[in-house]
Amino acid sequence: MSKPISLEPGLYYHIYNRGTNRENIFIEQRNYAHFLKLYGKYIEPIADTYAYCLLRNHFHLLVRIKLIAERDPKGFENPSGLVQDPSIFFSNFFNAYAKSINLAYNRTGSLFQHPFGRIEIKTDEYFAKLVTYIHQNPQKHGLIDDFREWAYSSYNAMRRRILIRSRTKPEGS
Repeated sequence: MSKPISLEPGLYYHIYNRGTNRENIFIEQRNYAHFLKLYGKYIEPIADTYAYCLLRNHFHLLVRIKLIAERDPKGFENPSGLVQDPSIFFSNFFNAYAKSINLAYNRTGSLFQHPFGRIEIKTDEYFAKLVTYIHQNPQKHGLIDDFREWAYSSYNAMRRRILIRSRTKPEGS
């Protein structure tokens, strides 16, 4: 297996992973909320999120790694004063979630496949296609008839933001 690409500040990525042996990583509804809470703690300080979808045994994220100057300065340096690789934050996030699932469900071992998947997004066309792909994923996998009804994606939050912006747009714009 080739070495995964580094996550570079200022670049956009499709981040994804699934459960080991395709096992479920979300066992109950509360797991989705816990995943997002940990995501806020570990990932939001270092990445902007454009789309996400959480499915029973895998997830997809569309993120842009923040430039060093855009990050909250607290917690991003190791004791030697060096800025940590963004992959470390994703690894810490996945480990925190896995530990909580292992504890809650009396299980041991890896929850996720290693290493997590990452593809750099280099074109606007790929970015747009990826947003659609991510949001339509639950319907593609037969989890729901209409992807717009899936509770564990950014689709409805994104739609609300667009509607609000269109209603508050100044006249003549």
